[in-house]
Amino acid sequence: MNSCRRITCSDWRSGLSVVFSQTNCRRCPEVAASFSRSQTTAPGHAPDSDTGEKPRLRAIDLARKVQQEKAKPPPATEPPVSGQQKRVTELKRFSLQLQNVHPNVLAKHLHRSVLYQDEDVVITNKPYGVPVRDDSGATSIASVLPVLSKMLDGMKIKSDTQLFPSLGLEKETTGALLLARREEVVEHILNLNRNNQVQRKYWVITVGVPVPSEGVIDIPIIERAVTGPQPHFKMALSPLFRMNDAGTGVTKVRAHRQAHQAVTRYRVLDSSSGCSLVELQPFTGAKHQMRVHMAFALSCSILGDHKYSHWSKLAPQQLPERVLGKLGLEQSKIRHLPLHLHARRLTLSGTRAGDVDVSCPLPKFFTQTLKRLQLTPPDKKDNR
Repeated sequence: MNSCRRITCSDWRSGLSVVFSQTNCRRCPEVAASFSRSQTTAPGHAPDSDTGEKPRLRAIDLARKVQQEKAKPPPATEPPVSGQQKRVTELKRFSLQLQNVHPNVLAKHLHRSVLYQDEDVVITNKPYGVPVRDDSGATSIASVLPVLSKMLDGMKIKSDTQLFPSLGLEKETTGALLLARREEVVEHILNLNRNNQVQRKYWVITVGVPVPSEGVIDIPIIERAVTGPQPHFKMALSPLFRMNDAGTGVTKVRAHRQAHQAVTRYRVLDSSSGCSLVELQPFTGAKHQMRVHMAFALSCSILGDHKYSHWSKLAPQQLPERVLGKLGLEQSKIRHLPLHLHARRLTLSGTRAGDVDVSCPLPKFFTQTLKRLQLTPPDKKDNR
C-alpha cells in the first residue's frame, strides 16, 4: 500500500524553514511536485525568473510585518475644533438650510411649517434665504406652490385649488408668509392692506440701542447709485426736512419725485450687551424700508445686515469687540452672520373666517443669538 509522509520543521527565530518530504505515493503527484519545488527554492531567495513564480510568504516575514505595524506612530489626529469654528459652521448651516434644494423638499418643509389655513388663506413659516419669487429659474416658494397645494388637499389628483403669494417677504426675512387660495382673495387682501386692516409686526436684533426707545419714523426713501470702486445701488433716506443755514431749526424741502413714502413704528423690547431686541411695524411697503430706517434714521443697523451697515461700500457688517465676544465670532467670519429680521405676527381683519391673528416662532439661529446677547423676549419675561 502506497503511503505519503510529510514532516515540516520551522525555526521562527532564525527564519529558517526546512521541509522534509518522503513519498512513494502515485496518487499524490501534485503534493510531490509541491514538496520538490519547496526543496529547490532556498529561503530568502526569489524564484527563478524563468518560472515566473511568486516568493512564498514565510511566517517570520508575517511576524516582522505585524511588529512593524505596531511600531508605526499613530496617525496624526485633527486639531480640536474651537468654539468659534463651531459657531461659524452652525451659521453656515442655518443660512444654507433650504437654498438650492429639490422643489419637493422645500414644499414638504413649507407643509410642515403651516401655522394657519382656512378656505381663503394659508399662513406658513418662511425659511431663511429662500426667495418668494425668482425669475432666474432658481427654486423659490412660488415655484413649489402647486406641489404645496396638492399636499394641503391630501395629494388629490383632480385638485383645482391654487396658492398665490399675497404679501411677500424678502429673501433674507423669516417668518409668517401669507398665501391666498384664489386670485380674487389676493385682491381682497391687498385692499385690506391699503385700508390698514392687515397688521404685520417684525422682530429684529439691532446693533446699538435706539433713542428714544419707541417712536414713529416717517422719512421717505429712494434708490440711489453709490459710486466708488464697487458701484452699486442702495435705498437711501429722502427726508422732507433739513437743518436751516443757521442751525437753529429745520426747513421743509420739496419731495423728490421718485421717493417712496415710508412709515415705520418701532419699540425696544429689551437691550443688553450693546444690542437691542426691537419690534417694528411698517405702515407702508417700500423696498427695504425697515432696514434703511434702522440703519440710517436711528443709526442702529439690524444684526447681519451687510448691505446697509455701510453706505459707501459693499463689505461685511462691522461689529464692536464686545458684541463679537458675545456672539463667539471674529470680525473676519462675520459675513456668515444671517440677517436677524423675522415676521413675528400677522393679523388680518375683515375675512370670511373672522379676525385671524397668528404668531410665528423664531428660527433657531435667532433664539441662539438672543441667548448669547442676553436679550429676553417679552413672553419670556412674563414667565420668569
